[in-house]
Amino acid sequence: MKKKLIYSLIFSVLSFWNLSAQEKEETEKPKWKYEPNFIVGVDVLNAGVSFFSDRQLFQGFISSKVKDNLHGIIEAGFDKNIYQNNGYDAKASGPFAKIGAFYMLARDRENDFNGFYGGGKIAGSFYKQEYMAIPVRGFGGNSSTVSMPSSSQSSFWLEGTLGGRVQLFESNFYIDVSMQPRYLMVTSKQDEVVPMIVPGFGKSSSKFNMGFAWNIAYKF
Repeated sequence: MKKKLIYSLIFSVLSFWNLSAQEKEETEKPKWKYEPNFIVGVDVLNAGVSFFSDRQLFQGFISSKVKDNLHGIIEAGFDKNIYQNNGYDAKASGPFAKIGAFYMLARDRENDFNGFYGGGKIAGSFYKQEYMAIPVRGFGGNSSTVSMPSSSQSSFWLEGTLGGRVQLFESNFYIDVSMQPRYLMVTSKQDEVVPMIVPGFGKSSSKFNMGFAWNIAYKF
C-alpha cells in the first residue's frame, strides 16, 4: 500500500513538473534575434549637380532594420566647396561621417522597407580650409583683407532626417529621398575666425542649415 502511495506521489510530481514546463514554454515570448539585412544607397542628385556647380558633394549610406520599425544608418562622403560672399573668399574640402537611426512612421504592409520615416544623426567632419580673403575694418573706416594659410579643422553637428523610400517594381532597387535639417554644435576656429563652410554641413555662417538627398539604393 505504501509503495503504491509512493509511486502515485512520484508520478503526480513528475506530471505536475512536466505540465508546468509546458505552460512556461508556451507563455515565454520568442527572443528577439537580429537577421542581417542591408540597404546601400548613393546620392545621385548631389553627385550630378557637382558637375555644374562650385560644390562637389559625393555621399552614400548603409542602413539596416534593427527591430520592427527601427532602422540604424551610417552615412559617409566627401565634400569640396567655396565661399565667396561679403568680402570672404574661402575654400574647404574633406570627408564627413554620420551615424544614427530612423523610425518608419508609415510602412507598406507587404514590404517593411517601403514607407515614410523620421529620425536623427550625429555628424562630424575633419577637413582642410584656406582663406584667400577675410574682410578687416581699419582706421578711419577703411577696409582691407587678410589671408590665412591652409589648416586642418573639425566640426560636429546634429542632423534630423525626414524622408520616404519606395521599391522600384519587383527589384531589389529603391528610391530614397530625404530632407536633413542641421544644427552646428561645435567647430574649431583658425585664429578665432568662424568657418564659413563645413564639408557635409554646407555654409556655416549660420548654425542652421538644410540638406537634401535623392538616393538610388540596393537591398542585399
